[in-house]
Amino acid sequence: MINSINPANDELINSYHEMSFGKINEILVSADNAFQSWKQTSFNSRSKLMMNAAKVLRDNKDKYSVLMTHEMGKPIAQSRSEVEKCAWVCEYYAENAEKFLSDELVKTDASKSFISYQPIGVVLAVMPWNFPFWQVFRFAAPGLMAGNSGILKHASNVTGCSLAIEDVFRKAGFPENLFRSIITPSSEMEKVIKHEKVKAVTLTGSVPAGKSVAKTAGSVLKKTVLELGGSDPYILLEDADLETASDICVTSRLINGGQSCIAAKRFIIVEEVYDKFENLFLERMKKKKMGDPLKEENDLGPQASKSLRDELHKQVLKSIEAGAKLLLGGKIPEMPGAYYPPTVLANVSKGMPAYNEELFGPVAALIKAKNEEEAIRIANDSIFGLGAAVFTSDKERGEKIAKEKIEAGSCFVNSFVKSDPRLPFGGIKESGYGRELSVFGIKEFVNIKTVCVR
Repeated sequence: MINSINPANDELINSYHEMSFGKINEILVSADNAFQSWKQTSFNSRSKLMMNAAKVLRDNKDKYSVLMTHEMGKPIAQSRSEVEKCAWVCEYYAENAEKFLSDELVKTDASKSFISYQPIGVVLAVMPWNFPFWQVFRFAAPGLMAGNSGILKHASNVTGCSLAIEDVFRKAGFPENLFRSIITPSSEMEKVIKHEKVKAVTLTGSVPAGKSVAKTAGSVLKKTVLELGGSDPYILLEDADLETASDICVTSRLINGGQSCIAAKRFIIVEEVYDKFENLFLERMKKKKMGDPLKEENDLGPQASKSLRDELHKQVLKSIEAGAKLLLGGKIPEMPGAYYPPTVLANVSKGMPAYNEELFGPVAALIKAKNEEEAIRIANDSIFGLGAAVFTSDKERGEKIAKEKIEAGSCFVNSFVKSDPRLPFGGIKESGYGRELSVFGIKEFVNIKTVCVR
């Protein structure tokens, strides 16, 4: 039995029975059968249904938003934005999939040669709880538009969201078994990944989870796309607009309760403006309100669970023991729920959890650098390489740093890192491999086929 607990008040939301492997086998076979017909459909037919999915999302925005907030604690306004973003990605691929996957003529010595993009079958998605709708739709929209079928193994604490997403596609008119959710513990996933009907796997999650899935999939030669953790560095240079930058940095650190792979985590400030930025940053962090995520006035809800909150607190305490200075927060409040306050650590240095590890919560690490060169070195001194940002009034300088010097899959100048259906998303190093979204995302799980005619 899987219990879904509201992290805001510790109350039971719902309980779900785990599926037997016999039931999962039945779902996988059905998904493959649905694929055999679906791959024959036209892009126009798929597009109409995907547009329907966008409409279903918008028509049920309030219901889905409350469900997300209940299950994982994100502020209700952010839940509504997430549903809207899911509708956007559905529309984006409905409008662009045919263009992205059109045959491409290539001149060779053959009378005709071209590249064709063909669907591969059942794609398994292992998804996390932090963006319980968005993470799924950014895989499902391109996957279904490409002609594949999808199987979702969601995080257990957002099982309600998992079943709701399955229902979105059903309400939109997609074939009954084309997109299905399975309810099973992680211990069963090796058998699911190795199932003959599963052709590829995409995972968003922790580095250990990614390595485990990659190892299992690799043993049976199945492709994987992995979007793993991040410890995103934000570089503040001496010519940055610190007032604006501090607003952006606080927003990025606290969005989704700080539980985002691409949230700002390490703030690397050149010493010339360090003190001013620290003051501005603290001033803004202190103004953020923590409380019931269903109340519009609150900026920060609970963490997704008490176990995750407690692990974050251990990282904070270990960093302080190693010499970090606590400037704000850092104490578990005496109240029901999995709350953790906005927290700021200064004097952060190599070897501390706040420097080396991903802090998946509302904890900011301030790091002083002598100059631009040292700031870049510190930014790249990480096992992760997902997102990064640089703040400077010289846009050409910022662009050069972003393009040539920062080791990350995405680097933004004078803005916080975010995903966008029009741009590829993914990381390097232990942040994973492969890309989601844009034209690159839809081509991850197709057979890129060469056809030559003599």
